[in-house]
Amino acid sequence: MAKTLIEIKQGLECQIGKRLKLKANGGRRKTIERCGILAETYPSVFIVELDQDENSFERVSYSYADVLTETVELNFNEERALMVEQ
Repeated sequence: MAKTLIEIKQGLECQIGKRLKLKANGGRRKTIERCGILAETYPSVFIVELDQDENSFERVSYSYADVLTETVELNFNEERALMVEQ
């Protein structure tokens, strides 16, 4: 698991443009799974462009703190989890 927000951000910057599977805590024991491409990283958040055939909206954003607290789990197509990789 990543130790700092900076390490998470740096790890994601290397993955821009790659396909990923996103698993997020939707609250009340609900888990949301989406597929897409890591589009951009910003100082506080990262943007994922979602596959249009599966989702009703184009993009979602999450904070690096979401990854740190395990609210969001990212799995890139190389079958490696970002949280394990860091």
